[in-house]
Amino acid sequence: MVRHKSAIRQHRRSLRRKEFNTRTKSALRTRTRKVREAIQAQDREAAAAMLPGLFREIDKAVKKRAIKQNTGSRYKSRLSRQIALLSPIPAK
Repeated sequence: MVRHKSAIRQHRRSLRRKEFNTRTKSALRTRTRKVREAIQAQDREAAAAMLPGLFREIDKAVKKRAIKQNTGSRYKSRLSRQIALLSPIPAK
């Protein structure tokens, strides 16, 4: 076991960070799963309604450094594209 005071503090800090990251990623995965379920069900309205909440969750995770910025951007891009491809809005 570690004996240095700084190592003990650093270990406590890493445990706190792990807790924050776990909580943030769990919330992100939950929202992502709900949006993907709506996409699988071909429910464009529900998926589009949940998208701003998911984007907010992704931005929070990026801000807290639970995920990297490019990862967050990739998630947003792919999910937006999947929703847009569900049923195209007819042109007027």
